[in-house]
Amino acid sequence: MNEFILHIIEEGGYLGIAFLMMIENVFPPIPSELIMGLGGVAVARGTMQFWPLLLAGTVGSTLGNYVWFLAGDKWGYQRLQPLIDRWGRWLTVEWEDIEAASRFFRRHGQWVVFFLRFSPILRTMISLPAGLAHMKHGRFLIYTFAGSAVWNVLLIWGGHLLGRYFEQSQQWLDWIVIGGIAIGVVGYIWRVITWKPRSDR
Repeated sequence: MNEFILHIIEEGGYLGIAFLMMIENVFPPIPSELIMGLGGVAVARGTMQFWPLLLAGTVGSTLGNYVWFLAGDKWGYQRLQPLIDRWGRWLTVEWEDIEAASRFFRRHGQWVVFFLRFSPILRTMISLPAGLAHMKHGRFLIYTFAGSAVWNVLLIWGGHLLGRYFEQSQQWLDWIVIGGIAIGVVGYIWRVITWKPRSDR
């Protein structure tokens, strides 16, 4: 299983990594931890190089977050709320979450775009309030790129260490990969099934 996924990542190359990271930031449940972690394993195997992998993953993360930023910046509150109300179950978010994130953004300032890149839950959601607040595009892209780069360095480094540590115990790495995929998929399905608007709770 692990070899199959690694083969897909290695065959897709750096453009494939960028695409996967972009999609991961637009729609769940593909975890960036798995994508970049396996990229780090590929670095340990010598089939990928650190700097191109970091650049590809960070560009993909930035583009994916920019999609949400543009949605907020171009559509605004009035046109965006009906969309969230209709598709909130599949995005596992509702409008009250967007309003709470917007208040958090206004309270703590634009630097949260950088710092929340290290948060597994909020790193994508904060892009929408930044767009709704009409943050300058250049500043958003710089903060997002910088924060994503730091996070991706940690993921690649962790994957690299994992790949070297389990080099002689391939079956353990297989189970870790399978577990990561299962947690991401099951977690998303559980959120969709149990999701209820606050008005129905």
